[in-house]
Amino acid sequence: MRRTATVALVATTVFVLAGCASSAEPSPAQSDPALTGTVTVFAAASLTESFSEIEKQFEERNPGVDVVLNFGGSSTLAEQIVQGAPADVFGAANPQTMKTVVDASLATEQTIFVTNTLEIVVPAGNPGGVTGLADLARPELAIALCAQEVPCGAATEQAFAAAGFSAAPDTLEQDVKAVLTKVRLGEADAGIVYRTDVKAAGGDVVGIPFDEAADVVNDYPISTLTDAPNPRAARAFVEFVLSDAARSVFDEAGFGVPQ
Repeated sequence: MRRTATVALVATTVFVLAGCASSAEPSPAQSDPALTGTVTVFAAASLTESFSEIEKQFEERNPGVDVVLNFGGSSTLAEQIVQGAPADVFGAANPQTMKTVVDASLATEQTIFVTNTLEIVVPAGNPGGVTGLADLARPELAIALCAQEVPCGAATEQAFAAAGFSAAPDTLEQDVKAVLTKVRLGEADAGIVYRTDVKAAGGDVVGIPFDEAADVVNDYPISTLTDAPNPRAARAFVEFVLSDAARSVFDEAGFGVPQ
C-alpha cells in the first residue's frame, strides 16, 4: 500500500508540473515562430517608453522579428507615411492624424488602444511658482508648448479655450518630448505635456494637473498600413499591442483605458 501511494503521488506531481509549464507558455497570438523580418513602427513621441518595452517583449516572443521604432510628432509621421516612407504600423496620438493616413488609402482598420491627458510640467523645484493653467499667461515666464498641428498642441489649444484664455508661448515644439526637454533643462519655466511624459521623466520635473484636462482626452489609434512591407508581422505586432501583456505596460506608464 505504501508503494502504491508513493507512485500515485509522483504521478500527481508530474501532472501538476506539466500543467504549470503549459500555462506559462505564451499564447499563439503572442508568439509565432514563422514570423521573420523587420517591422517598422511609426509611433507618437509620447509612446517612446511604452513601445520600447513592448518592442523588447514582442521580440522575446518572436526572435525572428526585428522591430524598428520611429518616434516623432504624429502629424510629421503621418505626412512621412503619405509621402511614401516605408512603414508597417502607425500608432498616433489622436484620430485626426490617423485620418490623414486613412484618407490617403494607406490604412483602413484602426483600433483605439490607450488614452492620455495633459498636465502642466515644471522643472524640479518649480522656480516659476506655477500653480495652474492661468500662470501660463504670465509674461515673465518662459513657456514651451507643442505646435498646434501636433496632437498635444491641438489638445492644449482646446484646454485653453475651455479655460477662456490663451498663453503666449516662447517656443512651439514639434513633439511632446521636445517640450519636456525644454522644461527639464530649465530652458522653460513651464510647459504642457501628457501625464505619461511627466511620469517617465521622474524627479527631473513636476506635474501639475488642471481641471480642463479632463475635457481634453486624447484617444490613440493604431493600424497596420495597407502597403506594409511585412504585413504578417505587422498584424502580429498590433495584436500584441492590444494584448493583456501590453496593457500592463501602458498601465504602468499612466495611460488610460479606452471607453
